[in-house]
Amino acid sequence: MAPPPGPYSGTSTLALVARVSAFSLGLVYGSVKLKYLQAKAKSHKKAEAKAHH
Repeated sequence: MAPPPGPYSGTSTLALVARVSAFSLGLVYGSVKLKYLQAKAKSHKKAEAKAHH
């Protein structure tokens, strides 16, 4: 896998660490956002159910 062009294209340890940390940060952010959206959707459905009764 070739490194992407830009500031992280170097093969130094720092560039590698920066790439890995940026990738894991993206994963963490994505999963947190997903959980938040799912919780929001659930509470929205509950509120809708209450409003209909």
